[in-house]
Amino acid sequence: MSALPYFCKGEVVKGFGRGSKQLGIPTANFPEDVVDNLPSDICTGIYFGWGCVGNGVVHKMVMSIGWNPFYQNTKKSAETHIIHTFDEDFYGETLSVVIAGFIRPESNFTSVEALIAAIHSDIEEAERQLDLPEFRQLKARFFNNTDVNLPNGY
Repeated sequence: MSALPYFCKGEVVKGFGRGSKQLGIPTANFPEDVVDNLPSDICTGIYFGWGCVGNGVVHKMVMSIGWNPFYQNTKKSAETHIIHTFDEDFYGETLSVVIAGFIRPESNFTSVEALIAAIHSDIEEAERQLDLPEFRQLKARFFNNTDVNLPNGY
């Protein structure tokens, strides 16, 4: 995937409402225009990287890009789980992310429990990868605390 690392940002919009409620893993959803403008070589699947809400602290994140086959979505989505506990929702805020690497292709699951287990495994993998020097450097490169308003594709 030659497009990685890839920086994008957009307003956090309401998604399907499953992340927090059904899965216990809250996600921030990008609007359709951000999803539609992802580079064509960013295939559907699970990714890891760095994310920031507004001008806040940059945290590790894991992101699902795709159709969520378990739920049989008809619309492609990009859902980001920031690996941090927030005190409140942040709908309407700007979410900035740098997609650093790929974990796995999207897949279907036989149960909600299997899906939740896979997501927890993805989060663990993201945390391991983002501790590596080459990915920690991306945090500094894209989020230098003075300018998180970089253009798409930077």
